[in-house]
Amino acid sequence: MKLGEQTPAIITGGASGLGAAVATALRAEGVPVGILDMNADTGAEFARDIGASFAQCDISDPAAVTPALDSLRDRQGQERLCVNCAGIAPAAKTISRGAAHDPALFAKVVGVNLIGTFNVATQSALGMSQAEPLNDDGERGVIVNTASIAAYEGQMGQLAYASSKAGVVGLTLPMARDLAKSGIRVAAIAPGIFATPMVTAFPQELQDALAQTSEFPRRLGRVAEFAELVMHIARNTMLNGEVIRLDAATRMQAK
Repeated sequence: MKLGEQTPAIITGGASGLGAAVATALRAEGVPVGILDMNADTGAEFARDIGASFAQCDISDPAAVTPALDSLRDRQGQERLCVNCAGIAPAAKTISRGAAHDPALFAKVVGVNLIGTFNVATQSALGMSQAEPLNDDGERGVIVNTASIAAYEGQMGQLAYASSKAGVVGLTLPMARDLAKSGIRVAAIAPGIFATPMVTAFPQELQDALAQTSEFPRRLGRVAEFAELVMHIARNTMLNGEVIRLDAATRMQAK
């Protein structure tokens, strides 16, 4: 898919971290960008700064996703690239201090990270399927979801997060197969430890320790590197049904 004015994009969690990096990179290529984010003030301000559109949305609620997408489509047209970056990662062990894991917390994490990804991806795919093909391959759109290396090596306290991201891994291939006849590709990125606002807020000594878990390079991932991979997936038509680890050969230990 050739990125440009004719390939509008939507990005969930696009007001900060990985999503903001993707939004910035796409705008630099002239792509119309629509941002979905829970934080209305931050989202609207960031969208203005980069020349994007914004809609506040709780992606875990399918009834909220529909009008949010419609609002963005009214301003920039049917998206041809859907990038799901929204996610939460509260820590809790299976049993802690004599109590079982809070089922409401588990459901919330799965609701945002997995069901939210499902909600946006499926509704975006429906819109893409009704659009005209973009090229001789009959391609109509691309969906890029965000998994995590925790899907494979979840650490202590990551029960809910790892489960939700494993679900993102699991939906990648069947969704790609479902959408093949519509000319829509689906891929996922499983990032390692990146220098997002959540991580850079940690004490420097903890950031340094996290960086040492990588084989090479021995540093935190840069959000621009995540954005580069998103754009490569969009451009490379043969990338479909795949989950790509972006982690400097990191393999997470138990804690």
